[in-house]
Amino acid sequence: MRRLTVVAILLVTPLSAQEAPPAAAAAAAVPPAANAAPDAPLPTPPADTYAEKDVIAAAEGAFGKGAEGAAKIIEKTFKNLGRPNAYIVGREASGAFVIGVRYGSGTLYSKIEGELPVYWTGPSVGFDAGGDGSRVFTLVYHLDDTADLFHRFPGGEGKAYVVGGFTATYNQRHRVILVPIKLGVGLRLGVNAGWVHYTRTSRLLPF
Repeated sequence: MRRLTVVAILLVTPLSAQEAPPAAAAAAAVPPAANAAPDAPLPTPPADTYAEKDVIAAAEGAFGKGAEGAAKIIEKTFKNLGRPNAYIVGREASGAFVIGVRYGSGTLYSKIEGELPVYWTGPSVGFDAGGDGSRVFTLVYHLDDTADLFHRFPGGEGKAYVVGGFTATYNQRHRVILVPIKLGVGLRLGVNAGWVHYTRTSRLLPF
């Protein structure tokens, strides 16, 4: 009789949390799916910047359809610097024999202040010779006020192409960054350094 009583007590006594099987304890430790935090939404890009697809479309308008070289440069620049808030579409002519000059003109497209004409000139010096004409598409970053564009932007560039080819350089003054992408036609060999001076009106002197 005593043996039966002991068996009955063991059958009706619940298992404690410490005696619970490992699988049951693990299941109890997992919070219900309803309490799981939802995925955080992706940040919305600033409204005063240009999307990559729009910039590539504008570059194709400047260089022509199938400008894969320009598209690859734009994609890489977006990856490194993000979305620009302005860009320049224009043309440039330059020539050099040790000392060089360049003249360019185009239109600035700004998310903040709209469209306006822009001109640029600049001297250069270096191991450089030849002449070329270029279509230019320039990405512009951190241009909160268009007045910040009309200054001298120091920089250097290396060129080694014949008849045609894309080139890209970085120029920076304070926070404003310019990335000119060029498709040149002509003969130009060498490396040079100088600056580019952006102005509201055309200038004869490149300095």
